[in-house]
Amino acid sequence: MTGAPLLSVRDVTKRFGGRIACRDVSFDLWPGEVLGIVGESGSGKTTLLNCLAGRMTPDAGSVAYDSAASGPVDVHGLSEARRRLLTRTEWGFVNQDAREGLRMGVSAGANIGERLMAIGERHYGEIRQTATDWLGRVEIELDRLDDRPTAFSGGMRQRLQIARNLVSNPRLVFMDEPTGGLDVSVQARILDLLRGLVENLHLSAVLVTHDLGVARLLTHRLMVMQGGRVVEVGLTDQVLDDPQHAYTQMLVASILPV
Repeated sequence: MTGAPLLSVRDVTKRFGGRIACRDVSFDLWPGEVLGIVGESGSGKTTLLNCLAGRMTPDAGSVAYDSAASGPVDVHGLSEARRRLLTRTEWGFVNQDAREGLRMGVSAGANIGERLMAIGERHYGEIRQTATDWLGRVEIELDRLDDRPTAFSGGMRQRLQIARNLVSNPRLVFMDEPTGGLDVSVQARILDLLRGLVENLHLSAVLVTHDLGVARLLTHRLMVMQGGRVVEVGLTDQVLDDPQHAYTQMLVASILPV
């Protein structure tokens, strides 16, 4: 890779009492790259994601982000106000449960419009038109613009959450099991949607998933976690087609069809 990494993670460690959720995790994420973090429940992948996104403070280590506004910044050295601004402008976060990433009491259009206002948009007509355009991009009927997410299905809520996060053209998106808990047919639609958006918008992303099929479809590089440690990392196809670590071999054998 040439140039500077978008995200530089060094020796990140997080404990909960006597339990170590993640230990000495280091990696670089490059512009335009999608990194997958996989492992069984309890492997530490979601804790790590929350540390990367500034939602949780690690006990040791550092997370540096090359921001468009001010160059490299220490994510956990930022004030709360600056970190909130970063999450509203240059970052996105797609939760497994869309209700955690949406304002359920306002309309679909308002959910998308809020992100536009955070980056300085003020013209009501233009905001509404952009919100309408994004509903179409995520395959939600345009006449649902003024409906609240409480009236949407789980799959529609997830697509709305994706629109809310991507409308501001973020440089980096964190995704926590974005297809988890959805019916198989709905998962397929969400995956197709995400794959197209990631490619078309040239997004950088960190994706946490327990589903190796999702990882193969969406990621360029894969990091395998076991018991809070990274046990294997490499290009996604290489890791899944020729796993080197015994734990990765077990994951591939138990989840992917032979």
